[in-house]
Amino acid sequence: MKVALRYHLLLVLVALLLCCCTANRTSQTVTTMDTELKTLPGSPVMIDDTTIKGLIAYYPQFSRIDLVCGKMPSQQDTSVIFCAEAAFTHELLDEFAHSNIDGDHVSGGKRYTGAKCHDNSGAFAWFMDSTWEFIHGEYTEVLDSVAAAGGMGFGQAIIIHGGESIRPLWRDGVNQYRALCEKDGRLCVVDSRKAVEYEEFVALLEQFAPTHALYMDMGAGWNHSWWRDIKGKTHEIHPTADKSRYCTNWITFYKR
Repeated sequence: MKVALRYHLLLVLVALLLCCCTANRTSQTVTTMDTELKTLPGSPVMIDDTTIKGLIAYYPQFSRIDLVCGKMPSQQDTSVIFCAEAAFTHELLDEFAHSNIDGDHVSGGKRYTGAKCHDNSGAFAWFMDSTWEFIHGEYTEVLDSVAAAGGMGFGQAIIIHGGESIRPLWRDGVNQYRALCEKDGRLCVVDSRKAVEYEEFVALLEQFAPTHALYMDMGAGWNHSWWRDIKGKTHEIHPTADKSRYCTNWITFYKR
């Protein structure tokens, strides 16, 4: 009876060890796959979540950029690799109007008049010759030029320009903040990994040390965004919420 009991206990122990080993192998496989999707050469979006603790940076490997207005790009459009709300939306309207986007903007090479916005202390503009510009201050003439070139552009609040932080801080409250940045000559979209005070987000960006950083619209619903991995699968960064239906514009990166 004792021998049988010992044998039974031995079988149970072996079974538990096998389960643990299998679980560990599964976990390692998932981690390895996750890393491959983020960093494998040829990935449409390269992801850096290790450089500065508290930030995650998305680097789209793009051929062109546009400001899509009115309707968020479809995840079924395989030419799109990343999109996120860019300029502020002025009012919560059931119908889209370019005049409801804060600040003048250029979409599909055409310039539109937007609502007045005192928070727009700068802008981002992309020219069809694959060059871009971050502007601090008045950006009317730049939008004229980018429209003539068939590019895109929108106004927002400048956080960092030419490596220098722009003060005073202008946002209150805890949020998962986001900025469009230029880092080491590359464009990236940078999110805080968790909800933080705006001042902490700026401090994290200063550690990240981009040449330029432009605020992007964030907050429940406004921050809904997605990116595409090397296998073509899309990943939502933030879920939709009630206010998602009021979003009006998205900076959109297209694959190479």
